[in-house]
Amino acid sequence: MARGPGGLAIPSGDATAGRPAPSAPGVRPAVPGAPRSDVPLGHRLRRRLPAAASLGLTAFVLLILFGPVLMLALFSFNDSSIISLPWEGFTTRWYDQASSDSQAIDAVLNSLLVASIVTVFSLVLGMLAAWGLTRLRFPGRGFVAGLHGSVLVVPWLIIGVAGLIFFSELGVTLSLQTIGLMHLVVTFPLVVAIISAGLVRFSRSLEEAAIDLGASQLQMMRHVVLPHIAPSLAAAGIFAFAWSFNNFEISFFLGGFEQTFPVWVFSILRQSENLPLVNAVSTVIALAQVIAVFGAWRLMKRLTRNRGGDNALTELVTGGVR
Repeated sequence: MARGPGGLAIPSGDATAGRPAPSAPGVRPAVPGAPRSDVPLGHRLRRRLPAAASLGLTAFVLLILFGPVLMLALFSFNDSSIISLPWEGFTTRWYDQASSDSQAIDAVLNSLLVASIVTVFSLVLGMLAAWGLTRLRFPGRGFVAGLHGSVLVVPWLIIGVAGLIFFSELGVTLSLQTIGLMHLVVTFPLVVAIISAGLVRFSRSLEEAAIDLGASQLQMMRHVVLPHIAPSLAAAGIFAFAWSFNNFEISFFLGGFEQTFPVWVFSILRQSENLPLVNAVSTVIALAQVIAVFGAWRLMKRLTRNRGGDNALTELVTGGVR
Protein backbone atom coordinates (compact mmCIF):
# COMPACT_ATOMS: atom_id res chain seq x y z
CA MET A 1 0.00 0.00 0.00
CA ALA A 2 1.67 3.26 -1.17
CA ARG A 3 1.05 6.77 0.22
CA GLY A 4 0.27 9.60 -2.18
CA PRO A 5 0.22 13.31 -1.62
CA GLY A 6 -1.81 14.28 1.37
CA GLY A 7 -1.39 10.86 3.01
CA LEU A 8 -3.94 9.14 0.76
CA ALA A 9 -3.51 5.38 0.45
CA ILE A 10 -2.98 4.23 -3.12
CA PRO A 11 -3.23 0.45 -3.79
CA SER A 12 -0.07 -0.94 -5.28
CA GLY A 13 0.12 -3.31 -8.27
CA ASP A 14 0.71 -6.35 -6.02
CA ALA A 15 -2.52 -5.76 -4.13
CA THR A 16 -4.64 -5.81 -7.27
CA ALA A 17 -2.76 -8.54 -9.10
CA GLY A 18 -5.01 -11.35 -7.85
CA ARG A 19 -8.29 -9.57 -8.58
CA PRO A 20 -10.15 -10.47 -11.77
CA ALA A 21 -10.26 -7.79 -14.41
CA PRO A 22 -13.65 -6.16 -14.83
CA SER A 23 -15.69 -7.51 -17.74
CA ALA A 24 -16.51 -5.37 -20.68
CA PRO A 25 -20.09 -4.17 -20.90
CA GLY A 26 -22.32 -6.74 -22.62
CA VAL A 27 -19.81 -9.61 -22.32
CA ARG A 28 -20.73 -12.54 -20.09
CA PRO A 29 -17.91 -13.84 -17.88
CA ALA A 30 -16.62 -17.34 -18.61
CA VAL A 31 -17.99 -20.05 -16.35
CA PRO A 32 -15.31 -22.49 -15.07
CA GLY A 33 -15.73 -25.96 -16.63
CA ALA A 34 -18.12 -24.81 -19.35
CA PRO A 35 -17.17 -25.54 -22.99
CA ARG A 36 -15.52 -22.62 -24.68
CA SER A 37 -17.25 -21.42 -27.79
CA ASP A 38 -14.03 -20.08 -29.25
CA VAL A 39 -12.38 -23.58 -29.41
CA PRO A 40 -12.55 -24.94 -32.97
CA LEU A 41 -14.76 -27.97 -33.56
CA GLY A 42 -11.88 -29.99 -35.02
CA HIS A 43 -9.79 -29.42 -31.91
CA ARG A 44 -12.62 -30.54 -29.64
CA LEU A 45 -13.14 -33.68 -31.72
CA ARG A 46 -9.44 -34.55 -31.64
CA ARG A 47 -9.42 -34.08 -27.88
CA ARG A 48 -12.36 -36.43 -27.37
CA LEU A 49 -11.31 -39.01 -29.98
CA PRO A 50 -8.94 -41.02 -27.70
CA ALA A 51 -11.62 -41.47 -25.04
CA ALA A 52 -14.22 -42.50 -27.63
CA ALA A 53 -11.78 -44.91 -29.30
CA SER A 54 -10.87 -46.43 -25.92
CA LEU A 55 -14.53 -46.93 -25.05
CA GLY A 56 -15.27 -48.49 -28.43
CA LEU A 57 -12.30 -50.84 -28.23
CA THR A 58 -13.30 -51.94 -24.72
CA ALA A 59 -16.86 -52.64 -25.86
CA PHE A 60 -15.57 -54.61 -28.86
CA VAL A 61 -13.25 -56.75 -26.72
CA LEU A 62 -16.03 -57.43 -24.19
CA LEU A 63 -18.35 -58.43 -27.02
CA ILE A 64 -15.78 -60.85 -28.45
CA LEU A 65 -15.02 -62.36 -25.04
CA PHE A 66 -18.49 -62.66 -23.55
CA GLY A 67 -20.72 -62.62 -26.62
CA PRO A 68 -20.46 -66.38 -27.28
CA VAL A 69 -21.13 -67.17 -23.62
CA LEU A 70 -24.22 -64.97 -23.60
CA MET A 71 -25.48 -66.58 -26.81
CA LEU A 72 -24.90 -70.01 -25.29
CA ALA A 73 -26.93 -69.05 -22.22
CA LEU A 74 -29.65 -67.51 -24.38
CA PHE A 75 -30.17 -70.58 -26.55
CA SER A 76 -30.13 -72.89 -23.52
CA PHE A 77 -33.67 -71.59 -22.87
CA ASN A 78 -34.80 -71.98 -26.48
CA ASP A 79 -37.47 -74.61 -27.11
CA SER A 80 -35.62 -76.05 -30.08
CA SER A 81 -32.63 -78.30 -30.63
CA ILE A 82 -31.43 -76.09 -33.48
CA ILE A 83 -29.27 -73.14 -32.55
CA SER A 84 -30.73 -70.53 -34.86
CA LEU A 85 -33.28 -67.77 -35.04
CA PRO A 86 -36.22 -67.22 -34.90
CA TRP A 87 -36.84 -67.96 -31.24
CA GLU A 88 -39.07 -71.00 -30.82
CA GLY A 89 -40.17 -70.28 -27.27
CA PHE A 90 -38.96 -70.24 -23.67
CA THR A 91 -38.33 -73.56 -21.90
CA THR A 92 -36.31 -75.06 -19.08
CA ARG A 93 -36.58 -78.67 -20.19
CA TRP A 94 -32.90 -78.78 -21.19
CA TYR A 95 -31.96 -78.02 -17.60
CA ASP A 96 -34.33 -80.74 -16.40
CA GLN A 97 -32.67 -83.22 -18.74
CA ALA A 98 -29.21 -82.15 -17.62
CA SER A 99 -30.10 -82.58 -13.94
CA SER A 100 -31.29 -86.13 -14.61
CA ASP A 101 -28.42 -87.15 -16.92
CA SER A 102 -26.13 -89.39 -14.86
CA GLN A 103 -23.25 -89.18 -17.35
CA ALA A 104 -23.27 -85.37 -17.28
CA ILE A 105 -23.35 -85.29 -13.47
CA ASP A 106 -20.54 -87.84 -13.19
CA ALA A 107 -18.40 -85.94 -15.70
CA VAL A 108 -18.84 -82.63 -13.87
CA LEU A 109 -18.11 -84.25 -10.49
CA ASN A 110 -15.00 -85.93 -11.91
CA SER A 111 -13.72 -82.60 -13.22
CA LEU A 112 -14.43 -80.89 -9.89
CA LEU A 113 -12.63 -83.64 -7.98
CA VAL A 114 -9.56 -83.67 -10.21
CA ALA A 115 -9.35 -79.85 -10.42
CA SER A 116 -9.68 -79.42 -6.64
CA ILE A 117 -6.93 -81.95 -5.85
CA VAL A 118 -4.65 -80.55 -8.55
CA THR A 119 -5.17 -77.00 -7.25
CA VAL A 120 -4.25 -77.91 -3.69
CA PHE A 121 -1.11 -79.83 -4.66
CA SER A 122 -0.10 -77.16 -7.18
CA LEU A 123 -0.34 -74.41 -4.57
CA VAL A 124 1.62 -76.33 -1.94
CA LEU A 125 4.36 -77.54 -4.28
CA GLY A 126 4.38 -74.28 -6.23
CA MET A 127 4.85 -72.23 -3.06
CA LEU A 128 7.78 -74.38 -1.98
CA ALA A 129 9.39 -74.25 -5.43
CA ALA A 130 8.85 -70.49 -5.78
CA TRP A 131 10.36 -69.87 -2.35
CA GLY A 132 13.43 -71.91 -3.25
CA LEU A 133 13.88 -70.19 -6.61
CA THR A 134 13.51 -66.66 -5.22
CA ARG A 135 15.09 -66.92 -1.77
CA LEU A 136 17.84 -69.54 -2.11
CA ARG A 137 21.09 -69.43 -4.05
CA PHE A 138 22.32 -72.75 -5.43
CA PRO A 139 24.16 -73.97 -8.55
CA GLY A 140 21.89 -74.46 -11.53
CA ARG A 141 19.13 -72.20 -10.19
CA GLY A 142 18.66 -70.58 -13.59
CA PHE A 143 18.46 -73.96 -15.31
CA VAL A 144 15.82 -75.17 -12.86
CA ALA A 145 13.79 -72.00 -13.34
CA GLY A 146 13.99 -72.37 -17.12
CA LEU A 147 12.98 -76.01 -16.84
CA HIS A 148 9.83 -74.99 -14.96
CA GLY A 149 8.96 -72.40 -17.59
CA SER A 150 9.60 -74.69 -20.54
CA VAL A 151 6.56 -76.81 -19.68
CA LEU A 152 4.31 -73.79 -20.25
CA VAL A 153 5.20 -73.60 -23.96
CA VAL A 154 4.74 -77.30 -24.72
CA PRO A 155 1.32 -77.99 -26.33
CA TRP A 156 -1.08 -79.96 -24.19
CA LEU A 157 -1.64 -82.38 -27.07
CA ILE A 158 2.01 -83.43 -26.99
CA ILE A 159 1.93 -83.74 -23.19
CA GLY A 160 -1.20 -85.89 -23.42
CA VAL A 161 0.35 -88.25 -25.99
CA ALA A 162 3.60 -88.41 -24.01
CA GLY A 163 1.67 -89.22 -20.85
CA LEU A 164 -0.26 -91.95 -22.64
CA ILE A 165 2.98 -93.58 -23.84
CA PHE A 166 4.59 -93.19 -20.41
CA PHE A 167 1.78 -94.83 -18.46
CA SER A 168 1.34 -97.54 -21.11
CA GLU A 169 5.00 -98.51 -20.81
CA LEU A 170 4.67 -98.67 -17.02
CA GLY A 171 1.49 -100.73 -17.25
CA VAL A 172 -0.54 -98.19 -15.29
CA THR A 173 -4.30 -98.30 -15.85
CA LEU A 174 -5.67 -95.03 -17.22
CA SER A 175 -8.07 -93.34 -14.79
CA LEU A 176 -8.72 -90.09 -13.00
CA GLN A 177 -5.45 -90.57 -11.12
CA THR A 178 -3.42 -90.46 -14.34
CA ILE A 179 -5.38 -87.39 -15.45
CA GLY A 180 -4.64 -85.66 -12.15
CA LEU A 181 -0.91 -86.44 -12.32
CA MET A 182 -0.53 -84.97 -15.80
CA HIS A 183 -2.73 -82.00 -14.92
CA LEU A 184 -0.34 -81.35 -12.05
CA VAL A 185 2.54 -81.41 -14.52
CA VAL A 186 1.05 -78.59 -16.62
CA THR A 187 -0.43 -76.45 -13.82
CA PHE A 188 2.49 -76.62 -11.40
CA PRO A 189 4.85 -74.43 -13.54
CA LEU A 190 2.15 -71.79 -13.93
CA VAL A 191 1.65 -71.63 -10.17
CA VAL A 192 5.41 -71.34 -9.66
CA ALA A 193 5.60 -68.44 -12.12
CA ILE A 194 2.74 -66.50 -10.52
CA ILE A 195 3.90 -66.99 -6.92
CA SER A 196 7.51 -66.24 -7.85
CA ALA A 197 6.42 -62.93 -9.34
CA GLY A 198 4.70 -62.07 -6.07
CA LEU A 199 7.74 -63.04 -4.00
CA VAL A 200 10.13 -61.07 -6.19
CA ARG A 201 8.25 -57.81 -5.62
CA PHE A 202 8.01 -58.51 -1.87
CA SER A 203 10.81 -56.81 0.08
CA ARG A 204 13.07 -59.23 1.91
CA SER A 205 13.79 -56.56 4.53
CA LEU A 206 10.39 -57.28 6.08
CA GLU A 207 11.33 -60.94 6.46
CA GLU A 208 14.64 -60.00 8.06
CA ALA A 209 12.91 -57.54 10.39
CA ALA A 210 10.48 -60.24 11.55
CA ILE A 211 13.37 -62.62 12.27
CA ASP A 212 15.26 -59.89 14.16
CA LEU A 213 12.18 -59.27 16.31
CA GLY A 214 12.17 -62.89 17.42
CA ALA A 215 9.71 -64.50 14.99
CA SER A 216 10.34 -68.07 13.94
CA GLN A 217 10.45 -69.11 10.30
CA LEU A 218 6.91 -70.44 10.54
CA GLN A 219 5.61 -67.26 12.18
CA MET A 220 7.39 -65.14 9.59
CA MET A 221 5.79 -67.12 6.76
CA ARG A 222 2.33 -67.06 8.33
CA HIS A 223 2.12 -63.45 9.54
CA VAL A 224 4.42 -61.60 7.13
CA VAL A 225 4.92 -63.38 3.81
CA LEU A 226 1.58 -65.11 3.18
CA PRO A 227 -0.63 -62.03 3.79
CA HIS A 228 1.45 -59.99 1.35
CA ILE A 229 1.43 -62.60 -1.44
CA ALA A 230 -2.22 -63.53 -0.90
CA PRO A 231 -3.25 -62.01 -4.29
CA SER A 232 -0.61 -64.15 -6.02
CA LEU A 233 -1.83 -67.27 -4.23
CA ALA A 234 -5.46 -66.52 -5.11
CA ALA A 235 -4.63 -65.87 -8.77
CA ALA A 236 -2.53 -69.03 -8.96
CA GLY A 237 -5.31 -71.09 -7.41
CA ILE A 238 -7.93 -69.74 -9.82
CA PHE A 239 -5.77 -70.36 -12.88
CA ALA A 240 -4.75 -73.83 -11.71
CA PHE A 241 -8.37 -74.85 -11.12
CA ALA A 242 -9.49 -73.42 -14.46
CA TRP A 243 -6.67 -75.08 -16.38
CA SER A 244 -7.40 -78.47 -14.85
CA PHE A 245 -11.18 -78.25 -15.11
CA ASN A 246 -11.19 -77.11 -18.75
CA ASN A 247 -8.36 -79.31 -19.99
CA PHE A 248 -9.45 -81.56 -22.85
CA GLU A 249 -6.33 -82.90 -24.57
CA ILE A 250 -4.72 -84.52 -21.54
CA SER A 251 -8.03 -85.77 -20.15
CA PHE A 252 -8.96 -87.30 -23.51
CA PHE A 253 -5.79 -89.38 -23.80
CA LEU A 254 -5.36 -90.34 -20.15
CA GLY A 255 -8.91 -90.78 -18.88
CA GLY A 256 -9.52 -94.35 -19.97
CA PHE A 257 -13.16 -95.17 -19.29
CA GLU A 258 -13.63 -92.25 -16.88
CA GLN A 259 -14.77 -88.98 -18.42
CA THR A 260 -14.25 -85.41 -17.33
CA PHE A 261 -16.55 -82.60 -18.39
CA PRO A 262 -14.65 -81.52 -21.56
CA VAL A 263 -14.42 -85.13 -22.75
CA TRP A 264 -18.14 -85.64 -22.10
CA VAL A 265 -18.95 -82.53 -24.14
CA PHE A 266 -16.83 -83.82 -27.03
CA SER A 267 -18.48 -87.23 -26.97
CA ILE A 268 -22.06 -85.98 -26.74
CA LEU A 269 -21.69 -83.34 -29.45
CA ARG A 270 -21.36 -86.06 -32.08
CA GLN A 271 -25.15 -85.88 -32.20
CA SER A 272 -26.47 -82.39 -32.92
CA GLU A 273 -29.70 -82.85 -30.99
CA ASN A 274 -27.67 -82.92 -27.76
CA LEU A 275 -26.37 -79.37 -28.26
CA PRO A 276 -29.04 -77.67 -26.08
CA LEU A 277 -28.17 -80.08 -23.27
CA VAL A 278 -24.52 -79.01 -23.49
CA ASN A 279 -25.63 -75.37 -23.52
CA ALA A 280 -27.58 -75.85 -20.30
CA VAL A 281 -24.74 -77.58 -18.45
CA SER A 282 -22.16 -75.07 -19.73
CA THR A 283 -24.32 -72.15 -18.63
CA VAL A 284 -24.54 -73.49 -15.09
CA ILE A 285 -20.77 -74.08 -14.98
CA ALA A 286 -19.98 -70.62 -16.36
CA LEU A 287 -22.26 -69.02 -13.78
CA ALA A 288 -20.64 -71.05 -11.00
CA GLN A 289 -17.18 -69.95 -12.12
CA VAL A 290 -18.22 -66.28 -12.11
CA ILE A 291 -19.64 -66.67 -8.61
CA ALA A 292 -16.43 -68.39 -7.48
CA VAL A 293 -14.25 -65.57 -8.79
CA PHE A 294 -16.50 -62.97 -7.19
CA GLY A 295 -16.37 -64.88 -3.92
CA ALA A 296 -12.57 -64.99 -4.11
CA TRP A 297 -12.57 -61.24 -4.70
CA ARG A 298 -14.73 -60.65 -1.62
CA LEU A 299 -12.43 -62.86 0.40
CA MET A 300 -9.42 -60.92 -0.84
CA LYS A 301 -11.05 -57.66 0.23
CA ARG A 302 -11.43 -59.03 3.75
CA LEU A 303 -7.88 -60.37 3.92
CA THR A 304 -6.29 -57.25 2.43
CA ARG A 305 -8.35 -54.37 3.79
CA ASN A 306 -5.40 -52.01 3.61
CA ARG A 307 -5.01 -52.50 -0.14
CA GLY A 308 -8.25 -50.84 -1.19
CA GLY A 309 -11.43 -52.25 -2.71
CA ASP A 310 -10.81 -51.73 -6.42
CA ASN A 311 -7.17 -52.83 -6.34
CA ALA A 312 -8.10 -56.16 -4.77
CA LEU A 313 -9.83 -57.39 -7.93
CA THR A 314 -6.98 -56.17 -10.13
CA GLU A 315 -4.39 -57.91 -8.00
CA LEU A 316 -6.53 -61.04 -7.90
CA VAL A 317 -6.46 -61.26 -11.69
CA THR A 318 -2.86 -60.19 -12.18
CA GLY A 319 -1.44 -61.99 -9.18
CA GLY A 320 -0.39 -58.76 -7.55
CA VAL A 321 2.24 -58.11 -10.25
CA ARG A 322 2.60 -54.47 -11.23
